Amino acid sequence: MISKRAVLRLPLALSLAAGLLGSALAQDKPLKIGVTAGPHAQIFEQVKKLADQQGLKLQIVEFSDYVQPNAALHAGDLDANSYQHKPYLDAQIKDRGYKFAVVANTVNFPIGLYSKKVKKLADLKEGARFGIPNDPTNGGRVLLLLQAQGLVKLKDGAGLKATPLDVVSNPKKLRFVELDAAQLPRSLDDLDASAINTNFAISAGLNPKSDAIVLEAADSPYVNLLVVREADKNKPWVAQLVKVYQSEEIRRFIDTQFKGSVLAGW
Repeated sequence: MISKRAVLRLPLALSLAAGLLGSALAQDKPLKIGVTAGPHAQIFEQVKKLADQQGLKLQIVEFSDYVQPNAALHAGDLDANSYQHKPYLDAQIKDRGYKFAVVANTVNFPIGLYSKKVKKLADLKEGARFGIPNDPTNGGRVLLLLQAQGLVKLKDGAGLKATPLDVVSNPKKLRFVELDAAQLPRSLDDLDASAINTNFAISAGLNPKSDAIVLEAADSPYVNLLVVREADKNKPWVAQLVKVYQSEEIRRFIDTQFKGSVLAGW
């Protein structure tokens, strides 16, 4: 005979069992992580292997531009993304109203200036065609680097949001060609020089440490981020994913694989 107390406990027991079953089922569905091709994808493949050993299943989704990973995260097609620095993220949030949260620093990619026609910036001829990323923050970042190298002078206060319209002094009369960041490596043959983000440079077979004629300082503020939706930031899988990414195993992989051209940002 079942006691009255036992009957009262039954709904609670069933509820707990359902919760445990739901948790187990959730673990069987991989978390989708958006990355750009190149180092971010390579690093997350290692994170995936390490996470799998700890029961956290990941699916890596590669993108070829900077816009879609945030759009996909916002739409719920991704659980997290790893590819952007804070100035770019801040601009995206401001422009598009995304409700995102930064949960960890990942890696830093010092941006480089490349050329197949000159060995140093001083050799650029008057009117040289110079490629820069067409997204608001990376374009400004490159112009600030060119200013630091003495090639241009920007309007006071232009800062990271600078565009070619903010150039007030351009002794070499450089002609800026604004392209999607992923297109810049493929356009290098048609340009006199170009700024190329390290992740895209490496994917194109360029070695930032040996091929760049100028490389941004390693202590630049453009550390990349692991980003999730605001509503998910306190979920247990987020803390577990951060712990795996920021492990010594992943730090060693970054140091060994990229030999100083990609830097751990934690």
